[in-house]
Amino acid sequence: MKAQGYTKETIAQIGVSKVDFPSFREGDTIAVHQRIKEGDKERIQVFQGDVIAMHKQGASSTFTVRKLGAHGIAVERTFPFYSPIIKEIKRIKIGDVRRAKLYYVRDRIGKAARLKEKVMTREQKEKLAAIHEAAKSSGE
Repeated sequence: MKAQGYTKETIAQIGVSKVDFPSFREGDTIAVHQRIKEGDKERIQVFQGDVIAMHKQGASSTFTVRKLGAHGIAVERTFPFYSPIIKEIKRIKIGDVRRAKLYYVRDRIGKAARLKEKVMTREQKEKLAAIHEAAKSSGE
């Protein structure tokens, strides 16, 4: 039996639900709160790290987060953007990068692996917060 082909509109109707995550991009430090199911219990686990890649492909959109784990070992995790296991995403820092894919960070160790943080004035932060509030209120 042949697999049925779906159009973007059909996928949008079937599998993509509206998510209210804050806007983030490559270079930002985010905390992803994910649901972990262990037996019959469910708990929330936080995975905090830098976004090194985003693939924007409609319902198949994903983003890759990289963090330094125990003993300096890096851990990367790719999350589907519209996954039901993601409960919440918080943006911790805004990164200042020039590339869309930050795979070069994989080869760096220690301080060289850090990404620059975008320095914002109070007025810029207030303006950004106002934009996010307006986007949330229009989405509801």
